[in-house]
Amino acid sequence: MKAAMKISSSSAQFSCNESQYLPSTSRGPVQEASVEDKGKLKSKLVSAWNSVKYGWSWKQKSKFSKSSPVVMLGTSYELRDQGMRESFRRSFVSLLWLTYRRGFTPLAGCGLTTDSGWGCVLRTGQMLLAQGLLLHLLPGWTCSVSHHVVKDDMDLEKRPAHDGSKDGPKKRSRTLSLGSRLERPLEAKHRMVVSWFADRRTAPFGIHQLVELGKSSGKKAGDWYGPSIVAHIIRKAVAASADLPDLAVYVAQDCTVYLEDVKRLCERPPPHSWKSVIILVPVRLGGQDLNPTYIACVKKLLMLNCCIGIIGGKPKHSLFFVGFQGDHLLYLDPHYCQPTVDTTKENFPLESFRCKHPRKMAFSRMDPSCTFGFYAKGQKDFESLCTVVHEAVSTSAETYPMFIFAEGRVRDDEERSDAPGHDIAYIQRKKRADTSSSMDEFVLL
Repeated sequence: MKAAMKISSSSAQFSCNESQYLPSTSRGPVQEASVEDKGKLKSKLVSAWNSVKYGWSWKQKSKFSKSSPVVMLGTSYELRDQGMRESFRRSFVSLLWLTYRRGFTPLAGCGLTTDSGWGCVLRTGQMLLAQGLLLHLLPGWTCSVSHHVVKDDMDLEKRPAHDGSKDGPKKRSRTLSLGSRLERPLEAKHRMVVSWFADRRTAPFGIHQLVELGKSSGKKAGDWYGPSIVAHIIRKAVAASADLPDLAVYVAQDCTVYLEDVKRLCERPPPHSWKSVIILVPVRLGGQDLNPTYIACVKKLLMLNCCIGIIGGKPKHSLFFVGFQGDHLLYLDPHYCQPTVDTTKENFPLESFRCKHPRKMAFSRMDPSCTFGFYAKGQKDFESLCTVVHEAVSTSAETYPMFIFAEGRVRDDEERSDAPGHDIAYIQRKKRADTSSSMDEFVLL
């Protein structure tokens, strides 16, 4: 690349010049650089390429029909109605958009300062967890109406070039927007949640912590993380956080939610109530491609208020699915490399954490490997979750259910082989006579 490449969008600007990535002590040939410098050069060029590849795509906008409703995380919006259209826009913009970042503190053991090109599944996992945390800490919250007007939640107050004082011309000063002043307590809590996902080592759900927790699963920075592994990383991250003592994360085993395990995880001695719980269910919805039999079931799950989204995507391209319209999924895309935001600063800009333009993708392009997420505030909500999710997944019970609820707890392989069977609650799997060509069977990732 002899000339600098520039990409600009409403939320970020990026320029790339190959020469600036060479070691500062020498601008000579790349061959003279150390192995570490070569690694840094490669990661930065990958980041540059991903910004080129995906940056342009963000200039495109998906078209939405007014003749059919848009469903997003349990709420249906009729876009022909202006009020509901505005409500949908505000709800979508209020979702936390967590993308590739560059320029953060080097990851331990590798020196990478960006996750561009490899961290997309971790980012979609962050978005799903963020939605669960917003439901947990800020139920019903949406960003203030001023957020679609300004670049962050701070208006620039214009002052005269000279006010007659001896101090001369005055610079523009920042002042809290009206919406932020009215909602300051909620805004402060929202910022706290955003800061938990910051790209720094001390953030409980930041990229540094997730990569560190992934090492126990044999993963390291730069590797491909599957939806199932990310589910377990999220579980470990929440368990290790001191900020959420009343929240637990349960990951289903073998496409089964064991009720006794959830009870043990959430139950606390009196006078404490049940912990809130995020249920993550890794599944595979087919062989190489999505089995269309389960599209109706995916839609029904996204129509539930307890659903917090899907870690999924296209093959080798992770996306965070939050809804649908007709035969198309609605999603947030992490494949956009933005500069790291210093969330330790007061009133740090929120613009890069909000996606203004909803995107759609045909169900037929969905990768069969994915993880569903659900949230229950307490015991009664969990019992209700079991009921409504059962009704949704039972649409596929004639063939093979996406996942099931079972009494009891998870057992190791030896115990299962000796057991005559499980006492299945809500759903009973049907055995197949011939599974030699069962490409559409659901298996744990």
